[in-house]
Amino acid sequence: MKTFTWRYFLIAFLGASLLLGCSKHSINSLSTSNLNFSKGEIELIMATDTHSAMRVWKIDAISDSLLLRQKCSDVIFNSSDTVLSSFIKKLHKTVIDSVNQGVGIAAPQVGILKNIIWVQRFDKLNYPFEVYINPTITYYSEEKQPCREGCLSIPNRIDTTQIRSQLIEIKYLDKDGLSRNESVEGFTAVIFQHEIDHLNGILYIDHLD
Repeated sequence: MKTFTWRYFLIAFLGASLLLGCSKHSINSLSTSNLNFSKGEIELIMATDTHSAMRVWKIDAISDSLLLRQKCSDVIFNSSDTVLSSFIKKLHKTVIDSVNQGVGIAAPQVGILKNIIWVQRFDKLNYPFEVYINPTITYYSEEKQPCREGCLSIPNRIDTTQIRSQLIEIKYLDKDGLSRNESVEGFTAVIFQHEIDHLNGILYIDHLD
């Protein structure tokens, strides 16, 4: 091992300074060229690597609660948008994180006001998680189903809702940006309704008597 001298310290300091300078420049470049995210959202998304979960925003914090009540905007899909691809991966990492262990999550739950959700498909083999971009519900069945619901953004609470449709029809963009239409029923339909509510600033507790 070589002896540490002031020369090595100077080289290390300059290298770190250049690295930080490049990082700031990259964020600024992304914020001016990106059509989907604000500078603040880009900084939040790119603060850690794609293997890290993001912080889940909770209604018991005032600033979090205000954001959770806002309506999200559609994504302009671009397969070369590195921020979008990074965010989709990190949102998935967040919902499957052992601390959270949710069955679905929406972008505003991590502070990003975009129409993106992940849903666990209990109606498919092996119950995979799938991402949905710009999802909307185009049909609600008149038949309703009671369901016990909880929420990652509402800690330590579970309630039974009575307003979820048994069957819904949805349209969305898939992970490749292709337009899809699909019918979903049962518990998976409840997850979709719950998560798409989040995109409109609605929480499941709003449906309780």
